[in-house]
Amino acid sequence: MSSRRSRSSRHSGGSRISEDQINDLVSKLQQLLPELSNRSSDKVSAARVLQDTCNYIRSLHREVDDLSDRLSELLETSDTTQADLIRSLLMQ
Repeated sequence: MSSRRSRSSRHSGGSRISEDQINDLVSKLQQLLPELSNRSSDKVSAARVLQDTCNYIRSLHREVDDLSDRLSELLETSDTTQADLIRSLLMQ
């Protein structure tokens, strides 16, 4: 066991996650990523899965921001009845 691992396990208070659990979580993340989900038979490193997960989350944030901006513009340019309808649909 590396000195970093032994130090971190001493500081964790006994709530240590096993390597099998980490591998299982990385596998689950891989299945959620569009670019990697079809590569279940190919071995992908945990570092690659984590990096791709971060990139995917960033892209989702950008997409949400873009959609929010587009919705705001739509609400500003719509008449009151259309804007009220859109707001009511969003509240469901």
